[in-house]
Parts: sequence; structure tokens; C-alpha cells
Amino acid sequence: MPNIIEVHKLCKDYVMGDQVVHALRSVDLTIEQGEFVAIMGPSGSGKSTFMNVAGCLDRPSSGEYLLNGEAVARMGDNALAEVRNKYLGFIFQNFNLLPRTSAVKNVELPLMYANAKNRTERAKKALEMVGLGQRMDHKPSELSGGQQQRVAIARAIVNEPVLLLADEPTGNLDSHTSEEIMALFQDLNRQGKTVVIVTHEEEIALHCKRIIRFKDGRVLVDEKVKNQVDAREVLKGMPEPD
Repeated sequence: MPNIIEVHKLCKDYVMGDQVVHALRSVDLTIEQGEFVAIMGPSGSGKSTFMNVAGCLDRPSSGEYLLNGEAVARMGDNALAEVRNKYLGFIFQNFNLLPRTSAVKNVELPLMYANAKNRTERAKKALEMVGLGQRMDHKPSELSGGQQQRVAIARAIVNEPVLLLADEPTGNLDSHTSEEIMALFQDLNRQGKTVVIVTHEEEIALHCKRIIRFKDGRVLVDEKVKNQVDAREVLKGMPEPD
């Protein structure tokens, strides 16, 4: 499988007053097409910085980063924006939906930025893929937290990105809804999507196929999950929420 993420000697430094914080220290790793990876680590470990660099939201101080084979570490702002829209889909803990806009219009946003055709049709298809075919005209305030996160996932996949990046995607959800969202990520991964999530929850990470643990700006552990948790099997044994 080709590498979607490939980094070599990746470093990221931040200047804080008269101090330099070494957020990433010479990180080397690859993530192949079709992987499902959890990024873990304590606060200050470098996991969020790595995700920001991987998502082309920040540039490394030094080192090399290839995203789907393209060297993106030294690209300008406009080029990075194009790369994000072309290759990446983002899912956030707080959903980041436009509150006064319907689900389908929220999902259309990346297509608008890309000047894509058939935007509404494609947005509706994405919402159907995440099980919200009957909620397309609902605004976020009319949806549950889990439904809002499904809208966010539909928005992330509507451009057919090569990589989905999710930052604490279950952080604001109850246990049952978290399993539903992880089941959806597993379904997308089975369809060939490459998924990388940041999580501090061990039980969520065990739904992935691989866990990369950061500490002090370095990769401490990089291991395959021996017994991946099947979210749909977990859901079978859970009572329906009230």
C-alpha cells in the first residue's frame, strides 16, 4: 500500500518568551493507505502538534513531510489550503457546524470552497452514508450530539479525501453514542478510508488497528492492536439510551 503520511526527522519548535519549546523532536513514521490509527499521549506529548502538522494546519520547523506523495512542509498558505481541500477531511470534538445552517448546507461547505459541481446531490449522498438521510434539513440545534458529529463526518468525507483526521471525535459524547461514531469510522475504514484519530481514551483507541503513543515530542510506542474492538458488537450488548 502507498504511504499517505510519511515524515522524516520532523521537528516543531515554539518560542515562548525567552524559551524554546520542542514540541516534536525528530519524529519518523509512516501511515499507509487504509490504516486506522490512534494517536495518544499525555498533555504536552506532541500528539496535537503532530496532528496539526499532518493536517497542514501548521508547518514543521525542520524535517520532511510527504502527504500522499507530495512534499508539503515548505508550501505557502494558498498551496496548503488547496492540499487540505484536496486530500484531507477534518472532524473535531466540538463538531464546528454553522448553527443557523441546515445539515445539507453544512456538508456542502468543502464543495463550495472547491467550486465543485452537483454540491447538494453530493452532500445528500454523504449524509445518507452516515445514516442521516432523514435529517438533511435539520439545523444543528435540532440534532443530538451524535447526529451533529455524523454531519461533521459527512462534511469530512464529501470531498472524498485520502485521509480523515479526527481530533477527540468522541470527547463530547456518551458511551453509546461514542460506540456509534466508532462503528461509523470502522465502516469507513473497511471501505478503504485512511483514518487517524487523536484520543486520550484507551477504550476508544482499541477500536483502531494501530496505536502511536507520543511522549516529550517523540514516538514512544508504535504498535498494532492485537484484538481490535468491533463497535457494532459492543453496541449489541449495550442498552439503548433514554
